[in-house]
Amino acid sequence: MSLDSISSKLPPGLAAFCSRWGKELGVVLALLLTLAAPWVLKPKESTASARYDRRLVIITPHNQKIRQEFATAFARYWKQKTGEKLNIDWRVQGTSEISIFLRSEYSAAFEQLWTQKLGKVWTREIAMAFANGKLAMPASGEKPTLEQEARKMFMESNASVGIDLFFGGGSYDFQKQAAAGFLVSSTPDGRNGVGELFAKHPDWFTDAVIPQSLSGEDFADKDRRWVGSCLSSMGIVFNRDALKRLGVTKEPTQWEDLANPLLAGQVALSDPNKSGTVAKALEQIIQQQMQLAIDDVKSHPKPFQSVKEQTEEGIGLGWERGLRLIVRICANARYFTDAATKIPLEVSQGDAAAGMCIDYYGRSFEEQVRKTDGTTRVGYVTPVGGSSVGVDPVGMMRGAPEPELATAFMEFVLSDEGQKIWNYRPGAPGGPEKAALRRLPVRRDFYTEANRQYMTDAAVQPFEDAKAFTYHPEWTMPLFDVIRFLVRVMCIDLHDEQRESWRILAQADFPPRATAMFEDTKLVNYQAALKLASDLKRNDKEQEVKTARELSAVFRGQYDKSRELSRRGQ
Repeated sequence: MSLDSISSKLPPGLAAFCSRWGKELGVVLALLLTLAAPWVLKPKESTASARYDRRLVIITPHNQKIRQEFATAFARYWKQKTGEKLNIDWRVQGTSEISIFLRSEYSAAFEQLWTQKLGKVWTREIAMAFANGKLAMPASGEKPTLEQEARKMFMESNASVGIDLFFGGGSYDFQKQAAAGFLVSSTPDGRNGVGELFAKHPDWFTDAVIPQSLSGEDFADKDRRWVGSCLSSMGIVFNRDALKRLGVTKEPTQWEDLANPLLAGQVALSDPNKSGTVAKALEQIIQQQMQLAIDDVKSHPKPFQSVKEQTEEGIGLGWERGLRLIVRICANARYFTDAATKIPLEVSQGDAAAGMCIDYYGRSFEEQVRKTDGTTRVGYVTPVGGSSVGVDPVGMMRGAPEPELATAFMEFVLSDEGQKIWNYRPGAPGGPEKAALRRLPVRRDFYTEANRQYMTDAAVQPFEDAKAFTYHPEWTMPLFDVIRFLVRVMCIDLHDEQRESWRILAQADFPPRATAMFEDTKLVNYQAALKLASDLKRNDKEQEVKTARELSAVFRGQYDKSRELSRRGQ
């Protein structure tokens, strides 16, 4: 396949890259195949025949069941309302691929505006600046730099990538797209967008229905560029038959249960560097340990220690306790997959006994293997006090070709009719047609006795569960990438050594010195982690590789020493 033939199939942003650099760099072919594969090889998904009146384009990581049920329901609703036949055109990718795609496409769209309409030169600096939400703008009276001018122009533009909505994923992913300027609160005329929904339905956006935030998690963007459409939390999926086979008599209820040495080689995990959901779960493990440590410190206060000092001490202790727990859980890992969706599948099949996953994955597989008598070998639990309740949002893209349809779709999803689709049983009045989605509605006022009689998860109380865990972004959000980095250098890169040390440690019944050596994380304590976060932000890949090698060497030495101590029973 020639470079030109590949380029012809690429989105405009990648095609522009190809035409500019592809003929000069032989390695571009491999790069293009890697980046373009999701779009070249994966067809678009449409839910209408070739004849339709209007088309709504939605980019999403949502699974096929969600796409099908919402496309069918919204198309039917719109047909009844307007008589128009819709084509719901889904662009399906994971959130990391969506981020790459949007950056590429908006870069191409704005480059065209910058060069053709303004006649200005497109440079690497402009390409980095136009979507930089942290770029400081000039003070009043100051002349803007070219980078500041580009950012201002992009934020005032209606640059389009031909997509109307971003639907599904975590609030972190949406906040990134909003900060870049790819999601907007309204169209230039102010008639469509999330902002219009706030104005049209002020009664929806209250603490009694959809709160602005809950227990530290944002349920809606303060600038109204996105809003939560359903709830999600992280938890543990497990196989009852596999647990019984391994001699585990108690079903897991807390993250600590995944560190049970009986589960050695039986815990399914994904690489947090490639899975935002597992990275979030690891962050919440640490946050839970921080809160427990703060409680411990406050129950045994030091003389003349202020509440602030107690909290800071607890945060530091909890960080190390959390890392130690993560090391033990990772030592039980069967593998670190690239795809979080693989975890519940392998657990349901019995290839793994337990794993971390987002709630609806766990509940969906629990449903799939349910027997006619109501029993199921798969279970799912959200650790009480160990996981926050967050949202999967929806938002409108800058330059949406069909802003009226986009706004109507968001309105439908948030309405009582749309919320029923998330958790009603198939065939129930207003519920999904074919499949139970097992997602929890975002509207607090939905959880009534009238609705619960039709819900697949009628017993779940997400707004009550949220009270047991308060997310503190200031504690760990600056360290999100550090957590990913440390798991790689401590666990993933050294998994063979780690698993062997864990096996010998368990055989020796966890002698104290050997155990302390195995899980020693003092080298990467909270203060060291903050410094590491600053270093990683510099994006100096050479230094990052050097740091990774140095830390891996230290932890490899600790695992080796732990084995020696275990064999001596120390």
